[in-house]
Amino acid sequence: MAKRKNRKVTAEKSQNAGKHLKANRKYKDTVFRMLFSDRKNLLSLYNAVNGTTYDNPSMLEIVTLENAVYIGMKNDLSFIVNTNLFLYEHQSTYNPNMPLRDLLYIAAEYQKLVDNKSLYSPILQKIPEPNFIVFYNGTEKKEESWVTYLSEAYEDFSGEANLELKVLTLNVNEGHNRKLMEECHILREYAQYVAKVRKYTKEMNLDGAVELAVDECIQEGILVEFLRKNKSEVVAMSIFEYNQEEEERKWKESVYEAARAEGRAEGRAEGKAEGKAEGKLQAKKEIVQSLAERGMNLGDIAEIIKVSQKSRLIQAEYPFQWKQKYF
Repeated sequence: MAKRKNRKVTAEKSQNAGKHLKANRKYKDTVFRMLFSDRKNLLSLYNAVNGTTYDNPSMLEIVTLENAVYIGMKNDLSFIVNTNLFLYEHQSTYNPNMPLRDLLYIAAEYQKLVDNKSLYSPILQKIPEPNFIVFYNGTEKKEESWVTYLSEAYEDFSGEANLELKVLTLNVNEGHNRKLMEECHILREYAQYVAKVRKYTKEMNLDGAVELAVDECIQEGILVEFLRKNKSEVVAMSIFEYNQEEEERKWKESVYEAARAEGRAEGRAEGKAEGKAEGKLQAKKEIVQSLAERGMNLGDIAEIIKVSQKSRLIQAEYPFQWKQKYF
C-alpha cells in the first residue's frame, strides 16, 4: 500500500511540474539520437546488430546528416566502421518512403566523401558500402522486422531494378527483438523508458507522464546516468516527440479518410458512366433484334446503327445468319 501511495504522490508532483515545463517546439533532436550519439552506446548498438565484438569506440567516425531531405526531418545517425557506411535512423511512425529518403541521404554523403576527388579520373574512386537500418518503435506495425525496397516505389517496375536500395527495419518496442535487446542494454532501457511514457499518457497529461516516466526510470536503474545528466532536455524532447507522433498519426488518418471519400466519389461516377454505356449497348441490341425480326438484311442493319458489318454485336446476336451471309 505504501508503495502505491508513494507512486500517487510522485504522479501528482509530476503533473504539477509538467504545468511549468512545456514542449519546446524548436527541438529537432530525439532522445534516441541523443542517446546513441555517445560513441560507447553507438558501438554497443552496432555490435548487437552485426554480431561483432568491437571494443574501441574511437574507431567510429560519426557523421551527422541534418535536414537532408525534408525540413524538420533528420537522419538520426550515420557512421563509418572500417570501409562500410551505416545509416541508423529512429522512426516512431511507419514510413514506406525510407528507401527514397536514404537514397538522397547516401547521395549527399557520397558527395562529401568524393568532394575533393575527380570523378573524371581514369582511377576508380572507391566508396564505402552503405547499410540502412531503421529502429522503429511506433504502434502501427507489430512485426519483429521487415525490409523495404526502393523498387517498390517505381511506377512501371519491369521486375529487374537497375537501381535498388533496401532498408532493414527493426522493431525496438519493449518485448520485441529480445536477442538484440539483450546484446544492447542501452537499447533495451530506451524501450523501457518509451513504454513508461506511453503507459502514463493514458493516465495523465503528457507533461506529467513524461516527468513521471523519467523519475521512475531513475529510481529503477533505467538509463540512470543519461537521465540524471540530461533530464530537462529529455523531458522537453520526449514531449515534442510524442506530440509530433500524435500529429503525424492524425494527419495520416485524415489523408486516409480523404482518399476513401475520393474513391467513393470516383466509384459513383464510374458506375454512372458504365450504366450509360450499358444502356446504349442494350438499345443497339434491341434495334438489331427488331429490324432482324422484320426481315431486314444484316448489312443494312449494320449501316443503320453505324457499326461494322463484322460487328461483334450483330455476330453475338445472330451468329448463324452472320456466318452464312458474310463468310
